[in-house]
Amino acid sequence: MAADLFKLPYNAIDLLPHRAPMILVDKLLEFDAGDGVVTATIAADNIFVDADGCLEAVALIEIVAQSYAAIKGYDDRLNHRPVQRGFLVGGRSFKIKRCPLVGEQLRITITTMADLDEFSVVDGVVNSADEIIAEGSLKLWLP
Repeated sequence: MAADLFKLPYNAIDLLPHRAPMILVDKLLEFDAGDGVVTATIAADNIFVDADGCLEAVALIEIVAQSYAAIKGYDDRLNHRPVQRGFLVGGRSFKIKRCPLVGEQLRITITTMADLDEFSVVDGVVNSADEIIAEGSLKLWLP
């Protein structure tokens, strides 16, 4: 059945223009027209993990951006379009409370706040279990 092709959860690798080692998210769990929930597991071989097993702060911003990209990629697939490229333009009020460690599974909740021509503004919240470890807004360019 064709509907099964788009059944969630959906592997992020099939929704992103990224390739290893830059894929930082695992699966799209929930989707609702520009909003969604994505998971990311911090692996020991992640290029942003330091010697202490801590994910660098900049990677949390990229994880939020890739989570939005997975949501957009899923929308592209649902609408029979090729997965499009996008670019992180900037962040606003992005707060990182702590770095996640190797082995932690993150849950990233994305809410689209605005779509203006080729630009989107999204809010992202990164949780580890019930703890918010990062949150903020990103501006992305989708040419």
